[in-house]
Amino acid sequence: MKVVDMHCDTIMAIYEGAKKNETIELRQSDLNISVEKLEKGDYLTQCFAMFVPLANVENAFETVNEMIDVFYLELDKNKDKLALALNYEDIVQNQKEGKMSAVLTIEEGGTTKGNLHFLRNLYRLGVRMITLTWNYENGIGFPNLMKSTDGTTDSTIPNTKDGLTPEGIALVQEMERLGMIIDVSHLSDAGFYDVLKYTTKPFVASHSNARQQCNHVRNMTDDMILKLAERGGVMGINYAASFLEVPSEDDPHFMSTIDNMVKHIQYIKNLAGIDCIGLGSDFDGIPQNLEMKDASQLPLLEKAMIEAGFSQEEIEKVFYKNVLRVFKEVL
Repeated sequence: MKVVDMHCDTIMAIYEGAKKNETIELRQSDLNISVEKLEKGDYLTQCFAMFVPLANVENAFETVNEMIDVFYLELDKNKDKLALALNYEDIVQNQKEGKMSAVLTIEEGGTTKGNLHFLRNLYRLGVRMITLTWNYENGIGFPNLMKSTDGTTDSTIPNTKDGLTPEGIALVQEMERLGMIIDVSHLSDAGFYDVLKYTTKPFVASHSNARQQCNHVRNMTDDMILKLAERGGVMGINYAASFLEVPSEDDPHFMSTIDNMVKHIQYIKNLAGIDCIGLGSDFDGIPQNLEMKDASQLPLLEKAMIEAGFSQEEIEKVFYKNVLRVFKEVL
């Protein structure tokens, strides 16, 4: 079973390690994702997010360029097994040559500083998807998970008031013109509906689950899932425990379970159909209380879906075909 994963933070882990004089190689490591683990999991494509936490950097545009450099250095080291993909045709060609594909993405639209010149240059560098926000207001939009005045966060109260700014609207429209995938994971509920209003092509929520199944603002409401599906978009199941199930305060063994992943997939299928579901692991960016511990173990999810009664065609759609359809249409 081939795999397309819309989101991981592996390059950030390598980048941060280098700043601490730790050598972490994409080829083989203790991370959730390595080239060896991708091979064992039979991956077709991995989207590598350049995640830039705005509060921790002086210049987000510089930082994202440094991360992109790390991405390309790692690609060069692994060119016998992993190749850049800028579009659907590249993925097909890479597979013919016996290679897995790497898609370059950014998690934090604030790295553009709302500047369309910066956006276009990031496109020229190979970026093909941008998660519009992380957990900070960034000049183009607002996230759902925001700190209150006392410094705390409430993961159950979405931001239904603050959406995209005028700069954010211009940015998503330019992304559509260029052929970049708009990613609404982390974006406020109001921002989701702004993307829906001001764009026409399919977009994605690269690593978000169903809010009805787990009441967390990082997940999507039923209406948002239905609207995403109507647009032809895809949401990637996130493997983080707290986005799969509301944690029990007295459970010291709280885990991300494959059973809970299947429950979200089943719920979304029953609500909006199988065609809007993909995978968005969030590997190397989430807590490690994982039953499915790394990229080599994706066959466990396939087995669980078979046991839950999903057909081979449905599993193929979730594992790779739905995301490939969006790539083919948008990139």
